[in-house]
Amino acid sequence: MHTTYKNHCNDPDCQHDHHDLAGGTQINDAAAPFVRQRRVYVYSPSGAVQDKAAILRGARYLKKAGYEVTLDEAVFARHTRFAGDHACRLAAIERAAASGADVALISRGGYGLNHLLAEIDYGRLAQSIDAGMQWMGFSDFTALQLALLAKTGRISWAGVSLGVDLGAKEGPDDISVACFEDVAFGVGEGAGWRIRKDSAVYAGTDIEGATLWGGNLAVLASMIGTPYFPQVEGGILFLEDVAESPYKIERMLIQLEQAGVLAAQQAIVLGQFTHANVTPHDRGFNLTSVVNALRERLRIPVLTQLPFGHVRTKVCLPVGATVDLQVSEREALLVWGHL
Repeated sequence: MHTTYKNHCNDPDCQHDHHDLAGGTQINDAAAPFVRQRRVYVYSPSGAVQDKAAILRGARYLKKAGYEVTLDEAVFARHTRFAGDHACRLAAIERAAASGADVALISRGGYGLNHLLAEIDYGRLAQSIDAGMQWMGFSDFTALQLALLAKTGRISWAGVSLGVDLGAKEGPDDISVACFEDVAFGVGEGAGWRIRKDSAVYAGTDIEGATLWGGNLAVLASMIGTPYFPQVEGGILFLEDVAESPYKIERMLIQLEQAGVLAAQQAIVLGQFTHANVTPHDRGFNLTSVVNALRERLRIPVLTQLPFGHVRTKVCLPVGATVDLQVSEREALLVWGHL
């Protein structure tokens, strides 16, 4: 599918707008009309908001940009480390689904969605998506995204959160904003990024019609063996994490490998693994060691440098969508067309 996009970045007849990234490109259809105000509903399904000012900055930014923004009544709720108890956070998810907004956006990640997976009304979420709502977030939101995919097959978006991204004190990242807008207005078609020399060995890779899925590695690994873990064959799995040592990252990857998850994919795409600190005890064992060993064990492409994760600049990725992956000597490109 999407054969019209093959090598289109180098096509002189290409009519698409490319958001240039330090790490890549987001593709949209520049001709698509922005015909009405978009509504964003912000809710807190995971950890308690720690920086209220960031949430308010993010809301002001969106309003100034022309969005209608609704903060859920429990967006600042707190119960120990969580954004309210189980019932409070479940109700927030239900209110988001019933809001009729164009985008349901998390306030922040953290931890807590695993608690709720057995009680979420996935049918209601599916109805909201069928009606045009886009659910977006990252980090702990991976749990809801994977469960939604496993239970309904619906697409959600790995992307920004309100506080840390749109409410950043220094202002939101231009690329992240452009990618968010592509989703809000339904014009995003793909994302590309520049690759390092060690990934150039995969130049010529051309995968068509694969399911894109993934998210935070620790959250994803914690869901193996549960009914909320999607059984994806021949997919493209993307992963990221934060504050995990290289040996812990490798241990989780080995868990996925030994569970048969990695070998069932057509490609692995690694995003940003920030604050993966090494110690003197590691004696040179680092993220590069982990990636090199993974490449030796797997017979599929293992790409790196995807601009996604706990980083300022992040693209938006449709979890559960059918995509193509093309790799040249300098760039990797994920294409999903209009969703």
